[in-house]
Amino acid sequence: MDLQQLSYLVVGLTFALYLGIAVWARAGSTREFYVAGAHVHPIANGMATAADWMSAASFISMAGMIAFMGYGGSVFLMGWTGGYVILAMLVAPYLRKYGKFTVPEFIGDRYYSQAARAVAVVCLIICSVTYVIGQMKGVGVAFSRFLEVDYDTGLQVGMLIVLFYAVLGGMKGITYTQIAQYCVLILAYTIPAIFISLQLTSNPIPQLGLGSTLVGSDVFLLDKLDQVVTELGFREYTTDVRLSGLNMFAFTLSLMIGTAGLPHVIIRFFTVPSVQAARYSAGWALVFIAILYTTAPAVAGMARLNFAQTLEAAPGKYLSIDERPQWFRNWETTGLLAFEDSNGDGYIRYHADPALNEMTVVDRDIMVLANPEIARLPNWVIALVAAGGLAAALSTAAGLLLAISSAISHDLLKGIFLPRITERQELLASRLAMAAAVLGAGYLGLHPPGFAAGTVALAFGLAASSIFPALMMGIFSRRVTREGAIAGMISGIGVTLFYVFQHKGIMFIPGTDFLGNSPANWFFGIEPNAFGVVGALVNFSVSFLVSRFSAAPPREVQEMIENIRLPAGSSIASMRDS
Repeated sequence: MDLQQLSYLVVGLTFALYLGIAVWARAGSTREFYVAGAHVHPIANGMATAADWMSAASFISMAGMIAFMGYGGSVFLMGWTGGYVILAMLVAPYLRKYGKFTVPEFIGDRYYSQAARAVAVVCLIICSVTYVIGQMKGVGVAFSRFLEVDYDTGLQVGMLIVLFYAVLGGMKGITYTQIAQYCVLILAYTIPAIFISLQLTSNPIPQLGLGSTLVGSDVFLLDKLDQVVTELGFREYTTDVRLSGLNMFAFTLSLMIGTAGLPHVIIRFFTVPSVQAARYSAGWALVFIAILYTTAPAVAGMARLNFAQTLEAAPGKYLSIDERPQWFRNWETTGLLAFEDSNGDGYIRYHADPALNEMTVVDRDIMVLANPEIARLPNWVIALVAAGGLAAALSTAAGLLLAISSAISHDLLKGIFLPRITERQELLASRLAMAAAVLGAGYLGLHPPGFAAGTVALAFGLAASSIFPALMMGIFSRRVTREGAIAGMISGIGVTLFYVFQHKGIMFIPGTDFLGNSPANWFFGIEPNAFGVVGALVNFSVSFLVSRFSAAPPREVQEMIENIRLPAGSSIASMRDS
């Protein structure tokens, strides 16, 4: 069986599983649609959370970004994993104790204001739509390679599949589908990594293989990688920082606090039966996430080494056009890898100097999916990776679309504009809102502003500057008022959006943004994707300042905050009640 047939078989079986689960677990009530009935087991929810968390940006794009950015790419690893710890410790248990359906609903009740709830919905939609663009980019990349079609066609096929199982099952269907998707994606990520680590270093553990010596040599893999990339004119892989130390700090912190403010992950903890189950679920999710995130640096380093060496006929000599390997030809059909023989010498030149580089398109999002082909692994491994990439892209896209549809149907329609609609009407509105969100996200995915991880990083920055401060102050401060929260959210996300559009967005080439503009006028050299941390500081400052000059929250709101923070049955809670 050739690669194409095997890929169809493996991916077809996984999709049949997803669609079967969606039909079996279809939602029959709003509670099942929004929070899966709130009776998901903590371990199962931890696995579903991991799948929701490890999006196309994690599976497809993160290792690709690290492969080309080197040490500077560690911002994604540190930011996303560190942020999950903040989410698990400081946000999820308290919101689960609050016990409602959505993040804007908590903000509306905590700040005793429908206006605050509406502002939170707008912020949520802006963050989630930005995030889902990155997922749709991953869907298009994965499907285009799997179906051997162009990117646009691949994206349209992926949209139809997401539309079916997300609209049908809601949170209940998505939860159980994501459990299956986690199993597929983690096997698809780790098995090729083990093969390639054995191939390069004879060490079956990729995390250790990255620091091992190459087969038949006393040269360490990372030393060899540094040598290869510097010979091609690039900076050393192991020491190349992300513009500056301050920028790396800001980027990492922005990703961390943005993580703790992303509603599509937070609502996953509403699906478990208790606060204790939410804490257990968070711990299990961290274990499941760590399996992929500790493997990613090894995948990135080995992919970059194989990519550079496969374009060499011999050390220092490039491949001729006719000698280009089959994996290269396969990815050319997608339009995500291309070259132009500008000097007419018949060779494919890959170099840091634009005057010497003939690789006109090298989309970094292809690296994980192309890695097994570059390493000439068995066809079944390549087919498994295709299935894993599709699972990662679809799982998070579904979670994001649910967050968007919930905000529209439950918070805007039911909560503000049409409070008298029945549960059946609300469920219909949720499905229509999700269908519209799928179509809108697909349209935006056809014209993505950058790499999947880059677009996702921007979404984290927007969440950091708007939702995270409102949640933190709502949980841990009794003094912040509705006026302060509304002003803080608007100013935080406003400043961040202004900075992003002022500097035209996503930057990934050192010294320029994606339109080639110089960062000379950046605020302390902080790139747009990292500016969320500054927006968060503005949000906190404005909120506290405005709250100082406005009336304190009502007593019942302050009591609600105390009830959320204090564990039931604790000595402090007992003393307070007595």
